[in-house]
Amino acid sequence: MSALTYLQELPRFVFFTGKGGVGKTSLACATAVRLAENGARVLLVSTDPASNVGQVFGVTIGNRITAIPGVPGLDAIEIDPQQAADAHRAAIIDPVRDLLPAAEIAAMTEQLSGACTTEIASFNEFAALLADDALTESCQHILFDTAPTGHTIRLLQLPGEWTSYLADGKGDVSCLGPVAGLDRLRTDYAAALATLTDPARTRLVLVTRPQASSLREAARTLHELVELGMHDAHLVVNGVLPTGLEDDPLAAAVADREQAALNELPPALAALPRTTIPLLPFNTVSTPALRALLDPTLVSAVLVATTEGTPPALPDGFADLRSLVDELAADGPALVMCMGKGGVGKTTVAAAVALELSRRGHEVLLTTTDPAAHLSETLGADVPHLSVSRIDPERAITDYRSRVMASKGAKLDDAGRAVLAEDLKSPCTDEVAVFQQFSQVVFRSRKQFVVLDTAPTGHTLLLLDATGSYHREIVRQMSPGAHYTTPLMRLQDAHQTKVVLVTLPETTPVLEAEELQVDLARAGITPFAWVVNTSLTAAHLTSPFLRARAAAEAPSLRRVAELASRVAILPLLAHEPVGTTALSALTHALPEGNLVHA
Repeated sequence: MSALTYLQELPRFVFFTGKGGVGKTSLACATAVRLAENGARVLLVSTDPASNVGQVFGVTIGNRITAIPGVPGLDAIEIDPQQAADAHRAAIIDPVRDLLPAAEIAAMTEQLSGACTTEIASFNEFAALLADDALTESCQHILFDTAPTGHTIRLLQLPGEWTSYLADGKGDVSCLGPVAGLDRLRTDYAAALATLTDPARTRLVLVTRPQASSLREAARTLHELVELGMHDAHLVVNGVLPTGLEDDPLAAAVADREQAALNELPPALAALPRTTIPLLPFNTVSTPALRALLDPTLVSAVLVATTEGTPPALPDGFADLRSLVDELAADGPALVMCMGKGGVGKTTVAAAVALELSRRGHEVLLTTTDPAAHLSETLGADVPHLSVSRIDPERAITDYRSRVMASKGAKLDDAGRAVLAEDLKSPCTDEVAVFQQFSQVVFRSRKQFVVLDTAPTGHTLLLLDATGSYHREIVRQMSPGAHYTTPLMRLQDAHQTKVVLVTLPETTPVLEAEELQVDLARAGITPFAWVVNTSLTAAHLTSPFLRARAAAEAPSLRRVAELASRVAILPLLAHEPVGTTALSALTHALPEGNLVHA
């Protein structure tokens, strides 16, 4: 473990940021405990939708400042993003609920149901907290578990009046709805943004894992936030496999892979002050476990005190990926959409499924947005019955933004164009742009398997339906009794479309997949199956450390079993699954000992 560089000369405000599952909450909680036990008065604020701060400390916290038992000087508060978003929606919709037709109210509600609404509503709560001196003046340090994204900050810095812009009918659907009615809060936002960008008052702690995908995402986040003036940034590489495990072939291979990723750090990350924190053999739940996260000398005592150490049996119903492909093949040609948050292995799962279907003699089209084109190069002409079309997301998004700016933007003034340009940088807009490319190949799934790596969320699908009104226009034009199928209907048809949610056996990725499942349900889409990727529980382990670590997966695996009707599980592999041989191994039946059920 390296020196805790990120704690040196710590300013008053500290923001922990990073993609889901990298350990932001654990690190924020551990840091809060360490500072409080060193004599500081600390307030820990969570705005993470996947927050489990209360669970970590074993106390109910919620949206009120709560003293943490056993840690004098430490208080915590959880800002519930969903609750904030619900209140924000109600403030906008309730005044007009009785004045507008039900269809318009439904459209407004959907417009205010995406990730942008949640982020902006959470930022509203965050700004109010920063502005409340009476509430925070006694604290030497205020730690935030999850910083606002660069997109949210840019939205709140835009010129002009959002409400009048929307009222004039100039707005689009992805992010302008969430900012409606917020002009009155500009003063509070300006003060909050000034705090964020002042290095004397604020530090950004960028949390990542020693994995190439996680490091790329960290570099992207850093670029966004540095552009906005957040210059005091520190890198924390969390969950690095400790030394001394070389006798376990799997552990040795993973350690080599991690070191290779760290040796190739993006230049912007390599230039940051860096702290390295080793992976623990147990979950960081409880104050002793949090202390051990920042003090390795305490690890052995915590491990002895826990019951984690014996790898759990898999819940009933878990199978290997081959069994999932068996069911897909039996049902015949369909659209297979692999979905999930970044870094969970969607591209790998999509490629493995497509390869196995083609090797069974089915005609398959694999459409991927993977920016690393090695899958296309590896699979392209070498596999009979399999064709690959790689979509370039950056080009699709750039082309889409250019078209919208040239059409809608041509009628706007400079302030209006600035608002529209930022709106077109939203994640929802990105999904719309890429899905327009996807839609050109979707119709082919009537006669062959089409496997999509990455697909739009339920919220985006509903926005696509609302903005183009395509589905409703088709319905309106058809005579009574006529047969028709719109794209949305095809996606809702469980025989024609198979949605596969990909996740990891960890708390945050599973919660994110659960939220995605709820999101899809609003669009009338039910996932066909879940895939749990890179599981230690499903791997062959000899190291006591890894066996203890596998035991920590049990709660997440049980939750997946509750949420999914079908679950395939893939073990953590010694080598990256790149190339036809490695990908084919993913759809081989797992050894019987790897799938022991409770």
